[in-house]
Amino acid sequence: MNSLVLSFQEIKDTQLSLVGGKALNLGALSKIQGIQVPEGFCVTAAGYQKALEQNETFQALLNQLTMLKADDRDQIGEISEKIRQIILEIKIPSDVVKAVIHSLSQFGEEHAYAVRSSATAEDLPHASFAGQHDTYLNIRGKEAILEHISKCWASLFTNRAVTYRIKNGFEHSQVHVSVIVQRMVFPQASGILFTADPITSNRKLLSIDAGFGLGEALVSGLVSADCYKVKEGKIVDKKIAAKKVASYGLKEGGTETKEVHFDLQKTQALTDFQILQLERVGRQLEAYFDCPQDIEWCLADDTFYIVQSRPITTLYPIPEAHDQENRVYISVGHQQMMTDAMKPLGLSFFLLTTNAPMRTAGGRLFVDVTPMLASPDSRKMMLGAMGQHDPLMKDALTSIIERGDFIKPLPNDQSSGKSNKSVPPMKPKAQIENDSTIVSDLIKKNQASIEELKQTIQTKSGSELVDFISKDIGKLKKILFDPQSTAVFMAAMDASSWINEKMETWLGEKNAADVISQSVPNNITSEMGLALLDVADVIRPYPEVIHYLQHVKDDNFLENLVEFEGGEKTRDAIYDYLSKYGMRCPGEIDITKTRWSEKPAALIPVILGNIKTLRLTLASKNLKKACRKPWKKSKSY
Repeated sequence: MNSLVLSFQEIKDTQLSLVGGKALNLGALSKIQGIQVPEGFCVTAAGYQKALEQNETFQALLNQLTMLKADDRDQIGEISEKIRQIILEIKIPSDVVKAVIHSLSQFGEEHAYAVRSSATAEDLPHASFAGQHDTYLNIRGKEAILEHISKCWASLFTNRAVTYRIKNGFEHSQVHVSVIVQRMVFPQASGILFTADPITSNRKLLSIDAGFGLGEALVSGLVSADCYKVKEGKIVDKKIAAKKVASYGLKEGGTETKEVHFDLQKTQALTDFQILQLERVGRQLEAYFDCPQDIEWCLADDTFYIVQSRPITTLYPIPEAHDQENRVYISVGHQQMMTDAMKPLGLSFFLLTTNAPMRTAGGRLFVDVTPMLASPDSRKMMLGAMGQHDPLMKDALTSIIERGDFIKPLPNDQSSGKSNKSVPPMKPKAQIENDSTIVSDLIKKNQASIEELKQTIQTKSGSELVDFISKDIGKLKKILFDPQSTAVFMAAMDASSWINEKMETWLGEKNAADVISQSVPNNITSEMGLALLDVADVIRPYPEVIHYLQHVKDDNFLENLVEFEGGEKTRDAIYDYLSKYGMRCPGEIDITKTRWSEKPAALIPVILGNIKTLRLTLASKNLKKACRKPWKKSKSY
């Protein structure tokens, strides 16, 4: 097998680095039964590398390009132009020319061909490079085809392609280009098919853009297109565009844009039968590649030809499900006021320490609540609980339920039984006895467990440490999901809801419990904020320290504090704060997040804000005192 030129049928699915994403997909498409692909071959990236590997000027310019950032537009343009000129002027290696001419003789030198770039970092699941490299249509004759192979090589260094690589972290020296030479099809209609709606991201709604003539005019935005929406074999929407112009091939080569006859401008580019026929082709390709596809197609002589199929990279990923049923997922991160994606280690650790049936997608955690919404009883309990802490989420869930056709209803006794064993039943809330020592005893018990863990874990290292953590996770889960602990915080949530409801009814006061709960003992969030106010109080009398903190740029600032008046007190106050709260940070449910003890400079803006805000109101002072005073047991409580 010649590694310089491969027919589509010869391309293997392991040859991405040799043929690029676009050619790799064409190779796969050409082997699918029932899918029509215009025949052709690929001039592999080995030819491109062979042509340039000994060119010192090219290598020097490539090194200069590596040093640039995306904002260096003038320099990118200047260097890229020089590289393109080198590539266009360089002689194509004789063995590459020989292999191309041989393939043309087999496919028919008299035919017209499309000559397309296929970069080795193109049409990937995480980066499509769509539109970054050049395509040339209706090229006739071996000399013209060889010339356009050089042009495709040069298109690897258009300004837009270079900038795209910089922004997406691709090294210029590691991205090569192959060239597709494919028999031209002169279609009556062509366009783009998305097997998932690109506007709504609905995976069940297929979207087709269609126009007359060649598809390149549509892809480039030169002409308007019809848009058809198809769902489960039925056309659910059609928007017929005024298709005033279309692009067609010329006999002598090249293309021209012509005006569409007035009588045809508002005629469907595809009949309803053809729309449904194309939908079946799209679903077949989606099933084959196992992900939503962005497909370029054309229609000639009542046959649909596929000229490209690549993953849709703009869709937000969804949790995996092993059926085709509708599902409702709730984001765990949003419930925790954390919208950032989590790193794999953070996801893995969270999944190890939870009892809830969770799924992952896009670096985020989700809970499948579909079974709980399917039964009236569990639905009522869930919406009630959601309404207490996230009214917007409750409204969203209510909207889904009111649609009527999205979730299949279940009898009450099947909400979480055999229909879905992964979702635990929503049980009635456990009663908690009226004992004021319950909370303090639980805190002491957990603190003792942490101290024991600290002592033990210090004796472990290497693989022994990993084994210890793995075994200890079972103990951690027991602590996290202690029924008594759950009963305590559920009682607190219910009490807050009751207070908010009654205070608004009786006194017209909204969210009263949210204010009162700030002064409840052991409210860690309030105590952290108040403790940081104490740190600000220590620093406020020392202007030199304040000035120094305003210009801190790294996390080694604490040791240098002693050089200023009040610096030692400041350092000790911050160290005291970190010793108690240093393990905390924003979005801390992700174990990989940098903690305050690791990056104490993250606290400086908050401390300086507290210092700047001199209006420490009487209410704040009273709140501080209330947090530190033990509560007395009350009969009314």
